[in-house]
Amino acid sequence: MNFLTYIDSIYPISIEAKEALNAIIKVKSFKKNDIIQGIDTSCRTVYIVQSGCARIFYFKNGSDITEHFAFENEIIVRAESLFLKKPTSKGIQAIDQTSMLAIDSESLFNLYDQFHDIERLFRLIFEKEYVSTVRRLESLQFKTAKERYLELLESTDYVQKIPLKFIASYLGITQVSLSRIRADIN
Repeated sequence: MNFLTYIDSIYPISIEAKEALNAIIKVKSFKKNDIIQGIDTSCRTVYIVQSGCARIFYFKNGSDITEHFAFENEIIVRAESLFLKKPTSKGIQAIDQTSMLAIDSESLFNLYDQFHDIERLFRLIFEKEYVSTVRRLESLQFKTAKERYLELLESTDYVQKIPLKFIASYLGITQVSLSRIRADIN
């Protein structure tokens, strides 16, 4: 599904708003393992995955931790940095060959004043992402690792292309535990 069709499914915007939005969107391609936004930098771009997959990650006690995956038509942004305009200890990385729509945040926020339907659209997109984050936190609190893995499998067919170390850290378990879970469900 292309992005304009996707946004129409969330909140239809006027033709003029689509044209203004389209004017600030750039298509960017990233190779497998490319760093899209580095750690200790400020987030000034809103990304939407067109194809491929990306993750938000950070390091804790020397371990590479995956916080979030984004798949086709999903937004990926370091929200705390974007809205507070401060660097963050998290980065964004392409997991595979990935194509993204890149939207400069200042340009987007300027469109909010001209086109209230764009403001409403992105409020709904950010709300959807917020709810997804809350569900993820609740999943970590209340569900088993196996249940979390099954949820990830249900969310995308892309799981087979994600390195096991990223999936394990996302689930909050070791690669050995992930291997046991995978063996148990196969």
